[in-house]
Amino acid sequence: MQGILYMSPVGLYDDEMPMGRPTTRPRTPLGERIASARQQAGLTQEQLAQKLGVTQRVVTYWERKPVALKPEQLSTLSATLGVTADFLLGRAEPKARGAGPTGKARQVFERVSQLPRSTQQRILANVEDMITAHQVRKTGS
Repeated sequence: MQGILYMSPVGLYDDEMPMGRPTTRPRTPLGERIASARQQAGLTQEQLAQKLGVTQRVVTYWERKPVALKPEQLSTLSATLGVTADFLLGRAEPKARGAGPTGKARQVFERVSQLPRSTQQRILANVEDMITAHQVRKTGS
């Protein structure tokens, strides 16, 4: 009898193949956020573990089991992954305030931004002169 050798199109083994058996345990919400941030950073569990000075099993544990990380662990983990601790904890990120003016001033400047550049420059020069005059009056009084 002859044996048949089956070669897959990708070869016997390659670096992209997952190691070990797949887990049946779902990730915790914290673990889901850690795994997501780790993958966004392009890191494997092993690479993240090396950067943190822990073993790969510790990273797996954090991703799969309910854990309470110490503040210094959370800080190091968030810095390594390039996310905030609030993200890892599932807290809503504060909404970024716009850098521009608010209310009516914002509306006026949005309308000014629609005008030709030479007109914008004249308007801004007038506004800057008025601000300077106000500051001088405020400090001179």
